[in-house]
Parts: sequence; structure tokens; C-alpha cells
Amino acid sequence: TRAVTALNGSGRAPGRLTIDLLRQQQITELAPLHAHAVTVPGACAGWFDLLARHGTLPMAALLAPAIELAEAGFAVGEVTAHFWHDALADRADAANLGELMIDGRAPRAGERFRNPGLARTLRAIADGGPDAFYRGEIAAAIARVIEDSGGVMAASDLAAHASTWDEPISTTYRGVRVWECPPNGQGITALIALNLLEGFELRGQDPLGADRLHLVIEALRLAVADARRYVADPRAAEVPIAELLSKDYAARRRALIDPGRAAERVGHGAPIATSDTVYFCVVDGRGNACSFINSNYMNFGTGIVPRGWGFALQNRGHNFSLDPDHPNALAPNKRPYHTIMPGMMTRDDGSLYGPFGVMGGFMQPQGHVQVAVALIDDAASPQAALDRPRLRLEPVAGKLGIALEDGIPAAAAQELRARGHKVYPGVTGFNRSVFGRGQVIVSERDGLVAGSDPRADGSAGSA
Repeated sequence: TRAVTALNGSGRAPGRLTIDLLRQQQITELAPLHAHAVTVPGACAGWFDLLARHGTLPMAALLAPAIELAEAGFAVGEVTAHFWHDALADRADAANLGELMIDGRAPRAGERFRNPGLARTLRAIADGGPDAFYRGEIAAAIARVIEDSGGVMAASDLAAHASTWDEPISTTYRGVRVWECPPNGQGITALIALNLLEGFELRGQDPLGADRLHLVIEALRLAVADARRYVADPRAAEVPIAELLSKDYAARRRALIDPGRAAERVGHGAPIATSDTVYFCVVDGRGNACSFINSNYMNFGTGIVPRGWGFALQNRGHNFSLDPDHPNALAPNKRPYHTIMPGMMTRDDGSLYGPFGVMGGFMQPQGHVQVAVALIDDAASPQAALDRPRLRLEPVAGKLGIALEDGIPAAAAQELRARGHKVYPGVTGFNRSVFGRGQVIVSERDGLVAGSDPRADGSAGSA
């Protein structure tokens, strides 16, 4: 049908969680590992909703391989083992975390990890549908462990959860339409940045030269500033999506970019006159494409595990603002600013260009922009676009510094410093994962071309 649809499965804050309650508890900042940071888990409902509209197989058949892996175990990859170890070290006090360990420790690279609790969860879902998760024993276990950990989520919060089918948002970039899920997700950040970059001639530039990198940095700084100010749950706050994505607004904001100098300060604009993740993408034999992302946010989220069920609860609520006047302010039954953002691209005739995604928290829009520029401006293959060294904006003492991946020339780093950027070059090893981990499929006339990010344990394949 050449139609692009968007499913938002993200969960909402508990009905009893308010800024006033946090103030009564003398909480001025929502800690990322606190039980209050857990929003209602939305993945299970999202799976069933996606299957009901677009699927062809029963859920039991889809979950059977995962159940087998959970029961029989799987060999843990090297990158996964490294970050598994780091994640558990930060969450030693989380309830029932031992279910995600082997003899009290993280699994080592190549070691087989079994998770009978997760197999039990998936089997219950396969047999009983979403009600088995949101209204049965699992929901009771979630509510109980959150209460025991100091939170206020109730079984009624889980029973009330529902996904939403939303109109995707998009912009055109040099003849390619780039699609993202709308707020409360941060996909709009990438679209704002691409609108800004469209006004500069990037083709023919050195992709790793200071001129190109500087423009990408400045566009991302402006886009991130707007996103942090305006992105929120549109059912609870006014989000000026059309204005943020207008080409006129992009032209006004683009005028703030000096090609020769980093801006001293970057604030949000006024478009109205008065941030652990699994990503995959698939294209089938009929040309249907799916760009799909699930996430616990920070590694194992809070690390809080409902006893006996083998999964950790995410900490998405950490992205709420506790400023009551902010559009993203914490409120009962409200969705927080969400970092996950699957992407899709179509050609000017409406045909599929391809699904793509770069997981990695607040790196995601930065990764989307850099991969899209490589694909569209530089005609890079999917694998070459993913292999290319990246930059990352990250907070340093209240200001945005620039991390540069190993492979970006020293001369470019030096020139960026001369233009006023605070740069941290030569990031390598396991730390390269901070630049995101992506997957891309491009639909060509004679078939499909895929790429998988070398910064993670993923792969590209066909079946």
C-alpha cells in the first residue's frame, strides 16, 4: 500500500505518581534506578498489537525460538558480556537481580546463560495473550516488587495500559522522505537536524573532515535543544510538531549556524510565533518493511526483577521533568520523553528506500542523522554508512562536548577545537558503543542490501 504507520507501545507513569508525592518524599531528582522510574511495561501489548494488524503467524510460533533460547541457554557475545558486567555492578541492590546472573555474577563472553524465569514469562504470554501479562500473575508480581522497592505502581496501572497507533512524522531530505515515530519519542530530533543540514551543500565534502563534522554538530545542537524543550506526550501537552518540522522554521534556525565557528550557547527556538535497546529491521519478499525497537533504557533499566519471571523493569520514567511547567513534566498516566526511535525512508515516488535504526539512548537521533547523510549525500552502502566513524554530543560540565570515534582524523579534531568545540577524540574499544549500534536495509531495483553495526553483536542475514 506504500503506507507508513507508527505503533507507540511506550508505557505511562503510575496513576499515583505525582510531583507533589515526590516532594513529600523529599525527592528533588528522579534517580534512574529508583522504582519510581518504572513506567508501565509496554512491549508485550505492542507485540500483540503489531501482530494483529500486520502479522501472519500466531504469537506462540513467534515466541517459540525465544522460549527455547531462554530454557536451553545461549552463548553470550563479547560486547554483551562486557556491558552486562557493568550493568549489574551498578544495580547490586535491585530486587531479585540474581535471576540475571550466573552464581552471583554476570555471564562471561562465550558462556551459556539460561533464564527459566523468562521462558516462563514468554510461555504465559504465548498461551494467554496480553492479559497474561497485564492482568494475571505477572502483573501482580510487577506491582508487588515495585511496592517492595518503594514505588507506587498498582495492578490497575498495568491493566489500563494500551498501545496507540499514531500518524508518523516525516520530512524530505534531498528527495528522500525520512519517517520517524512522533512524540513522545525523540525521532523529531533527527528530522529537525536533517532540515537544517539540507540548506548546506554536503556532497563532495570530506565525510570525516572538519567542515562536514562542524555542520553536523551545530545542526544537532540546535535540534537537541528544541527536542529537550518541546518533546512530550502530545496527549498531555502541546507539542508544535508541524512548526518544528517546517522548512521556514529550519531556515530561521539555520541562520544561527556559523560554518566557521561553534555557537557559544544554543537555546531552543520559538516555532510558534505567539535520550538498553534492541533494534531490528526486516523487509519481506512482498516489499513490506518493519523498523522495530524495544528498550529497557539504561542497560537492565532499574534492575528490579519480578520474582520468578526473569526480566528487569525499565527506567523510562527517569526522562520526566520535575519542573511542573515543563511540557514533559511528570504526571499520572502520562508518557515520558522517550529515546527509542525506529526510522524508515521512502523515495519521492512513495516506494521503499529502507528501514533503519541506531540504538543508543540520546545517541539515536545523532546516529540517524549521520547514517542518513552517509546514505543519501555520499551514496554509501548500508555497511559503509554504519562502519563510518561517528561523533557524539554529550554533556560536559553543563555544556555539550563532542566525543569523536577513533578513525576521525586528528587534523579534523584539531580544526574543530580551533572553531570552538570541546572535543574528545580517539574513543575506541568497547567505548565505541556510545556512538550507537545500527541496522540498515536499502531496497534496490535488483534486491535488498543490508548492513549491521560493528559496534555490537548484531548481524545482517536473509531467510
